[in-house]
Amino acid sequence: MAGLARCYLKSGDLERAKTTLQLVRPDAATDEAIVAVQAELKLREQSSAAAAGLEAAKAKAEADPKDHQARFDYALALDGADDREGALTQLLEIVRRDRKWNEEAARKHLVTLFEAMGPTDPRTLDARRRLSSILFS
Repeated sequence: MAGLARCYLKSGDLERAKTTLQLVRPDAATDEAIVAVQAELKLREQSSAAAAGLEAAKAKAEADPKDHQARFDYALALDGADDREGALTQLLEIVRRDRKWNEEAARKHLVTLFEAMGPTDPRTLDARRRLSSILFS
């Protein structure tokens, strides 16, 4: 089911991916592959509209480095434009500057990205290491 839902996600058919995930048995809902696809679906829903305004989001974030909302919006736009590493970098920068901003929205979004990419993805490993460095320094 996870593989089929991921295929629908890759083709851009979010509704079919969502419908497929609704067919997952309750005892399989915590499977790592299912959790990853659910997280990816959530991310796609959040970032699909943001990708259209990538250049505007970038300009706004660069204009005021202390504007965490602008940086967060830029991270969503980057992720929507398939630049996940760029999104991770922007979110980590928010956490570095203000860990508690917007009820830890940047850290929570990082966790969703980690779930979507999976625990063994090199980007997850690198970003988790960087996040730990920020949080525990």
